Amino acid sequence: MRFTIFQDSRKGSRKVNQDRLAYTYGRDTLLLVVADGMGGHAGGEIAAQIAVRLFIERFQQEAKPVLRNPLKFLQETMLRAHAALGSYANQFSMLETPRTTCVAVVVQASHAYWAHAGDSRFYLFRQGSLIGATKDHSKVQYLVDQGLISTADMAEHPDRNKVFSCLGGLVDPVIDLSRRTPLRNGDIMVLCTDGVWSAMSQSDMATWLTSAPVLTAAPKMMDQAEERGGADGDNLSTIIVRWGPETLTDETQTTITDTLGMGEFATEIDKTMTLSERRGSQRDLTDDEIERAIAEIQSTIQKYRK
Repeated sequence: MRFTIFQDSRKGSRKVNQDRLAYTYGRDTLLLVVADGMGGHAGGEIAAQIAVRLFIERFQQEAKPVLRNPLKFLQETMLRAHAALGSYANQFSMLETPRTTCVAVVVQASHAYWAHAGDSRFYLFRQGSLIGATKDHSKVQYLVDQGLISTADMAEHPDRNKVFSCLGGLVDPVIDLSRRTPLRNGDIMVLCTDGVWSAMSQSDMATWLTSAPVLTAAPKMMDQAEERGGADGDNLSTIIVRWGPETLTDETQTTITDTLGMGEFATEIDKTMTLSERRGSQRDLTDDEIERAIAEIQSTIQKYRK
């Protein structure tokens, strides 16, 4: 496999970043995952952390050397993350289960497979045109479907953050699965949270990401999205992949996986934890409390990874 990849997550104007994202790849398969912890619910950071880490660990356990059924893997992992969040809440007597949206993509044999719950999004661009995308599980998407508002109205609508499917909710999540979609060299895949797509339209993304190499254009696009978010800007996170060799620059920026050994993975994951205090006060957690929270999360993941 050959691809160029960019990953970034920012707080925006919020005090805490509840987004989590990661990617990992072996010689013949690639996983991308983004989760947006729901700020209106206790433990949004915890929910996103559990979902992302469970995806990474299950992928590295199952991809030997590739996944047998990528769509089944995506669906099962989301359901396991949903169950893990309920278990975590019960274990620590939380009044409300931690919740998160999630979007994940698997690429193998030059085909992409994706799944999502909530309003974290995936876009697939080819030569500047959108050829694949997720459809939000949200109130504003319903209003669009009913013809009551336009797509352009979604980003500013007062009910923009109301989703009806998530991991950790009271009912099992609605999980949408894609078809097996062939990729061509130059295709661009974008996973992002609502802090990005609410500030950056599909056409804006296409313009940014086809005008310059990904590793040049993507940081500038994120700068622009953060600026547009302004004083009320949400957390904003994205993973962007340009499939095939990078042809917009003479610099060597393409990731080539052929040198990886069987069962070997390269991974990029946010290891930081900025968990807000569970009882609702504004103080930061101490280092010991953060380490204990990480251990608790990892213990939950271990129960649901197999």
